[in-house]
Amino acid sequence: MATSEDAAHPTASTAAPASPTQDRGRVRLRRTALMAVPAVAAGAVLMALTAQGVLAAQFDISGMPFVVTADSLDGVGFEQFGSLDHMIKDSPNAGDTGGQVLVAVSAIKQASLTKLCQSVELGGINLLIRAGDAGTPVTATDLTTDSDLLTGDAEFKNIEIGGDASTYTKAGVQGLPGVFGQQADTVKIRNLRQHNYATTAGAFKLPNLRLSFSSEGC
Repeated sequence: MATSEDAAHPTASTAAPASPTQDRGRVRLRRTALMAVPAVAAGAVLMALTAQGVLAAQFDISGMPFVVTADSLDGVGFEQFGSLDHMIKDSPNAGDTGGQVLVAVSAIKQASLTKLCQSVELGGINLLIRAGDAGTPVTATDLTTDSDLLTGDAEFKNIEIGGDASTYTKAGVQGLPGVFGQQADTVKIRNLRQHNYATTAGAFKLPNLRLSFSSEGC
């Protein structure tokens, strides 16, 4: 999960392919640049991170982002730190990214979401999924989302900011040594909105699930 209101979707670059030297330069820059990522703590906490290949999504991402919204998210066991997601070689969605996307990984041990909406834009039409809006919320265990944008009104209990992500235990997910992150006993986010590249979960229950195509996304 899991997120400006709508972020622009990447498109394939029409420029001439970069040389191997340029590609290596971009990779080095992404692995060493200090990035500011929104962490939406009370009073708007900013999380500074260095993306150094931290494990996040355990698969090659498509490179097509998707939007997730929810009226509310309640989680027990929360962690957040930086990562670098990878596309397949010569992905048509790579654009000028070099096939890599800087993301903030949000991990929640147990999550509950009301009025969940997920949409992905497919060439002018949106694949739309809705669930958890008929009195029974969506629930997930061992949930992780890889986002380059997340907004909402958040509240954390017993939050720790600035720890080494490799030592984290609240959600059972660890980053690489030296990566800046934060963790908390619980998290509550109202009016959640995420711009994601990947989501994983140990279990995902979606009551009142509906899948459709729409001219508008979430």
